[in-house]
Amino acid sequence: MAFLIAATSVTSYSYAALVIPASSAVPVSTEPDPVTAKSAVSEFKNLSKKERKARIKEAKKELKVYKAAKRAGAEPSTNTLLLVILAILLPPLAVYLHQGEINSKFWISLLLTLLFWLPGVIYALIVILGNE
Repeated sequence: MAFLIAATSVTSYSYAALVIPASSAVPVSTEPDPVTAKSAVSEFKNLSKKERKARIKEAKKELKVYKAAKRAGAEPSTNTLLLVILAILLPPLAVYLHQGEINSKFWISLLLTLLFWLPGVIYALIVILGNE
């Protein structure tokens, strides 16, 4: 039980580490270049207040588009395959990683898994593979 609670505190950043890169020869860096980040921050601070608001508005718009694409099922099949394998082993963790937050679907999956393991697996597979 303690492992399950600790495993559910895994963030989406660590979920990204589970994804197998398409080419293992190409190094994948998740950290931004410090020089580029500093120059971007200083450039942003030098903008006028109106330009800052416009940039923030654009960023929020792009974030909404990204979330809508994610809900539409635009994620790679490798992620889905890993989530299906995880749903068989630890259904609540798979539901949490798929949803990105602890919500009612996670709690239902946890309850079904604690009562009987098989209904928890079936429910997790429905959540992961189902179209919303």
